[in-house]
Amino acid sequence: MGTPVLVLLTQDLRLHDHPALTAALRGPGPVVPLFVLEPALLRRAARNRRAYLGEALADLRSALRARGGDLVLRRGDTAAEVLALARETGARTVHLSSGVSWFAARREEALRATGLEVRAHPGLTVVPPGGATPASGDHYKVFTPYWRAWESAAWRAVLPAPERLDLPDGLDPGELPDLEDSGEGVGVLAPDRVRGGQALARERLRSWLDLGLADYGDRHDDLPGAATSGLSADLRFGCLSPLEVATAARDLPGGSEYVRQLAWRDFHHQVTAAFPAINIRDYRPRDREWRTDPEALAAWKEGRTGVPIVDAGMRQLLREGFMHNRTRMITAAFLTKTLLVHWREGAAHFDAHLTDGDVANEYGNWQWTAGTGNDTRPNRAFNPSRQAKRFDPDGVYVRRHVPELAGLSGALAHTPWLEGFGEGVEGYPKPIADPGK
Repeated sequence: MGTPVLVLLTQDLRLHDHPALTAALRGPGPVVPLFVLEPALLRRAARNRRAYLGEALADLRSALRARGGDLVLRRGDTAAEVLALARETGARTVHLSSGVSWFAARREEALRATGLEVRAHPGLTVVPPGGATPASGDHYKVFTPYWRAWESAAWRAVLPAPERLDLPDGLDPGELPDLEDSGEGVGVLAPDRVRGGQALARERLRSWLDLGLADYGDRHDDLPGAATSGLSADLRFGCLSPLEVATAARDLPGGSEYVRQLAWRDFHHQVTAAFPAINIRDYRPRDREWRTDPEALAAWKEGRTGVPIVDAGMRQLLREGFMHNRTRMITAAFLTKTLLVHWREGAAHFDAHLTDGDVANEYGNWQWTAGTGNDTRPNRAFNPSRQAKRFDPDGVYVRRHVPELAGLSGALAHTPWLEGFGEGVEGYPKPIADPGK
């Protein structure tokens, strides 16, 4: 039997279409799939993401054991734990999927400093950062030209899941962590959060392709219909391969519109690869004067701004650990362009609750909406009243998430403080700002 090889798993918790794992299995030696739990990262992680991660790790271990292998779990500094396991097993090579965040870059740098051979692979996007680049510059700053380049870029072949893996004899795999009930992490555990793991993710993908995709082009902004894939957390943790999803969807009815959204995801990844400080610094500084308004920020976080479509989105976030993309834009624009509160305040709240939150897409979209990112129209407005009338015309979405307004009929749910409506609705606040601005 040959020399063991390590595969460091990060945001790629699956067996299907896993380039790093497939490359490791081409050698003659046993393959050691490893996940390192970094205490500092776990303490800062949303409780919804911690819970999903725990479920995904348990599911992956089960799938690996069914194939003769196992998932090795360690806790501590990633580079130190990888080096320790390499010395224990005699491994000299570690494979991993390339990330784009500042932390991912530092992690890979630290791994290379150990003296191990580090082989990085694609796997977190459809087209890897660098797979579509402009003639001048290291990345595309605007989506439309990126989309044209992305469409013409070559896609690698989708890889099959391995049938068999072998682990070195005598290796302690480590215990699965309790990430849901430990009480650590930030935010609150959403009662209706999505459950994690590649098995459930693949069920959701099959259901989406069979039952939802065909209507995506017409209904993806339909707030009451919730007609989106629901796969964002599965993609964020890599329980689904974005390439496999795109390949399966692109030639089906509705596929072209959906795949364009996966291209948006790739766009933000290539931006973040070039600008890894996207979660802390303005991508395009606008010299804006931001307001400090703790009361308004608290009202926004709790979904009690008095603007129904905003409050519905914020309460969906707390209830599900998820929010429809349309209301993500509406709520973010209300905070940054109506209340004039800094995008970092809003992004931090989203990050504390979103199961699908990650650096590239979460912060890329926040900056896009706030006008400091990649939007070519930095003063773009998302008037909540107009957005509500267009995407929730009968008030179904609002009444679903704001029970104080459940008794109002039709569009009246969007405007409970209309002039002449008396004192509004008991228990529901007056607007903290003019929703028309």
